[in-house]
Amino acid sequence: MVASASFALLLASFGAAGVRAIVTPNEPGPGSVYNEGSTCHIQWAGDKDGKWDNMAIQLMTGDNFQMVHLTTVATGQDGNKDGKFDYPCPEVTPNSAIYFYQFSSPDSSELTWATRFTIADAQGKSVAPENPTQPGTGAAIPWGTGALVDPSSAVPPPTFAGGASTGTNTTTSAGSTGTSTTGTGTGAGTGTGTGAGAGAGTGSTGTGNAGGTSALTPTMTTSLRSTATLGNNNPVQSSQTSQGTTGNTTSSNSENSAFSVRMASAWQATIALAVSASAFALFL
Repeated sequence: MVASASFALLLASFGAAGVRAIVTPNEPGPGSVYNEGSTCHIQWAGDKDGKWDNMAIQLMTGDNFQMVHLTTVATGQDGNKDGKFDYPCPEVTPNSAIYFYQFSSPDSSELTWATRFTIADAQGKSVAPENPTQPGTGAAIPWGTGALVDPSSAVPPPTFAGGASTGTNTTTSAGSTGTSTTGTGTGAGTGTGTGAGAGAGTGSTGTGNAGGTSALTPTMTTSLRSTATLGNNNPVQSSQTSQGTTGNTTSSNSENSAFSVRMASAWQATIALAVSASAFALFL
């Protein structure tokens, strides 16, 4: 009976560990069509672990492995609870079922996506996606690469979102040409982007007290942040060192004083004994 209960508890713990706390997009869904100039509707089920209170939503296109950022449609959304967002559908080319949304948060390493949907022209006309299957895998998921009719209206991706090429098919790589702030201590940081246009950047080596470390965190704006921990200036360590030194000094001084007292007492006893012996000899 105990073994059965333990096994059930083990299964439950594995199940809990496998649950991903993440925002779940549910609109647009398969077959959704929105006309240019009409209202594009987005809806999601919230994440319950509290990491999505500053959620961003990007309009994307491309295949599953080469995602292309077109514009950021929303920022500062509370993805910790169920919600929705509406905005005017942009003019795109081609009008096809090749567009989708990417959801991201600065406090979560997870990205999530809505299914592909159609942005039709103002009259509701659209064409079939150019590609019937995904590259590499052959999965039967039609796709294509679209663009905004007016690229100048595009809003850049949030700095914390995963890497993706832009709507003009130029690559934006995290940390590729970034600059870094010199941190106190020594260390080098590297940055990586995810999705299309992934890149790696390098951080600078800082200088400072021995034992310092510098942590560099890349962002999508190709900048690296540097922080440092000064181990040698740790007040706890300094306090402990000071206390140890004081303790040793006090102990040594006490022992030396005690030894001096013992030596003085011995000499006094010797002199007293000699005087007593002399006095006794006189009486004899």
